[in-house]
Parts: sequence; structure tokens; C-alpha cells
Amino acid sequence: MSTQFDKELDCSGLACPMPVVETKKAIDKLQQGQVLRMISTDPGSVSDTQTWTGRTGNQLLSHETDSGKYIFYIVKVTSTHT
Repeated sequence: MSTQFDKELDCSGLACPMPVVETKKAIDKLQQGQVLRMISTDPGSVSDTQTWTGRTGNQLLSHETDSGKYIFYIVKVTSTHT
């Protein structure tokens, strides 16, 4: 099953904390309710993204691993810039 998304952000090759930094920038540009698909190759991005979404109130819909890439679907819930 494919999750629908509004914007894709490819953070492949970026090391911690850059995938989360770039994700924050991308989420800030979305409207509430829109979905960001973020791709990372950093294994640490799994825990970093879970922590960041929990702290900011944005919703991690799902994440999966595919051929060494970590794929996240994040819904913008908050309008604050945390």
C-alpha cells in the first residue's frame, strides 16, 4: 500500500542531525494536514525522527526500510515553529 504525500524530501547521504534539520525546514513550509515523505540513509534518523515528531506534535504516520533507505511519512499537525 502506498501512502499519499504532498512533498518529498530526499536526505540521502546526510548524517545526524541534518535529516531532522532539513525535515523541520520542509514541514515549516507545508500547510497543516499535509504529508511529507522524507527519505534518509542514516540509521539514526529512525530514532531522531520519532523523537522530533513526538516533541513537536507533528504526526509520524509510518516509517519503513527499503534497500538501505529509511522512508518516513510525517503529517504537519502543528503550526508552531519548534
